[in-house]
Amino acid sequence: MGKLHINLLGTSFTIQASEDSEYLSKLLGYYERITKDVGRIDSVKTPLQVSILSGIMLCDELYKEKTKSAELRKSNEQLPAKEPQEERNDEEVKKRTLEMIDKINKVL
Repeated sequence: MGKLHINLLGTSFTIQASEDSEYLSKLLGYYERITKDVGRIDSVKTPLQVSILSGIMLCDELYKEKTKSAELRKSNEQLPAKEPQEERNDEEVKKRTLEMIDKINKVL
């Protein structure tokens, strides 16, 4: 269980989450980088606009990664049948790959 103090876009508060504090800090750092980039856009004037646009950009990233992951799963399902041992090895590789993708998604 971790705590994170957030001081961003003119507001300040603390959250408590099931993830550890180090992970939460990484997420906040990533979000801060995105909000700084969005804040440089001339047409974005208010903290609310920065926040909304940053959220949309993050959703876009997540959606693209999930689409890639689904395409990968689909292409794996269309491969020709393999020997049982090959299948077990492939399933293990697939499982580990998906676990790594999930971990990457959590950090991003």
